[in-house]
Amino acid sequence: MSDTAGKQVSIWLVALAGFASGSGMRIMDPLMPLVAADFGVTVSSIAVLIAAFMLFYGGGQIATGPLGDRLGKLRVAAIALMLFGTFTVLAEFAGSLTQLTLLRAAGGLVAGAVIPLLLAHIGDTVPYADRQGVIGQFLIGNVMAQMLTGPISGILGQHFGWQASFLAFGCFTASVGILLAVRLGPQMWSGTPAGPRGQSGLIAYARLLKNPSARLLLLAAYLDGALLFGGAFPFIASYLIEDFSLAAGEAGALVAGFGLGALAYTRLARRMVRRFGERGLLLWGGLGLATGLALTALAPFWGVVLVLQILLGFCFYSFHGVLQARATEAVPEARGTSVSAFAMALFMGQTSGSLVFAGVIAGGGYRACFLLAAAGMVAFALWTRRLPTPRA
Repeated sequence: MSDTAGKQVSIWLVALAGFASGSGMRIMDPLMPLVAADFGVTVSSIAVLIAAFMLFYGGGQIATGPLGDRLGKLRVAAIALMLFGTFTVLAEFAGSLTQLTLLRAAGGLVAGAVIPLLLAHIGDTVPYADRQGVIGQFLIGNVMAQMLTGPISGILGQHFGWQASFLAFGCFTASVGILLAVRLGPQMWSGTPAGPRGQSGLIAYARLLKNPSARLLLLAAYLDGALLFGGAFPFIASYLIEDFSLAAGEAGALVAGFGLGALAYTRLARRMVRRFGERGLLLWGGLGLATGLALTALAPFWGVVLVLQILLGFCFYSFHGVLQARATEAVPEARGTSVSAFAMALFMGQTSGSLVFAGVIAGGGYRACFLLAAAGMVAFALWTRRLPTPRA
């Protein structure tokens, strides 16, 4: 697909596509008790829905990145959104937990194409010097999905049944995919390949792994996933419930403060990059995360955790945003593959980190978990100075 077609797509439509994908990922969060009651199983049994979605979301990156490089990143993202929406709508008619699990797995497989390929598209169309600011605009969609999906899905499920949430979000996601396809115009359905021959599939992965800078970036993505996505962040709500005796709804509202900090960063991203540079954002964002996690471990009451969630959201996106921007430049001729590889490394880190930190919590409690993650972030932030800076 030509650059001209891609540039006709507004960054706000790209952000809306990110919102649709992100909302479909988070739809299950408030619905688990409702689904469990409907199928006559325990809530713990419903966890298979999340596991199936995330397993196929991560594993599907192997194919979706090269497909985007070969066929066109926005073209594949649009098709993936339409399929994701269709699978989500079909989930409304699931008659058993097994059927619902299979549909969520299928949804995860196609959903994994969306955000990495949208980031890769930004890499194709925006000069590197301006890329973090545009990625900041794109991330508004992801952040809003995190903040709004849970409440909207919960309200729909409470008043109309969990199926209503799947119907509403599925139709919305498919509609965004159709809108993106329409905006791309005739080239959406043309048979013209987008990527040069020899730059997709296993060859692109081989090029990526042969690049020392790319290998360091993938290691950084793995550590990012292990310490934050799988290590500290998933356990903060449980920490509030068990250590501060808050209700699940109250804990969820406090954790949403993370989104407020993230939203603040997206509005300041351009100025932050100009003021501190990428190395400064990695260092101070990482140290800010370490400080926030350490103070969370030492918090005397829940109000402190709320304030720290805002700080953590801001610092996380200042830190993670640099890594995302660099992923778009790891292999410029195969950006879909390189960003998908970054996502796979992040997913692998999240999986292993969740297992390790769950063991830490079992042995030493939540505070030990957050202190360990804080110590790891100090070392990680200092190590990121070794990451080479892409040429503008």
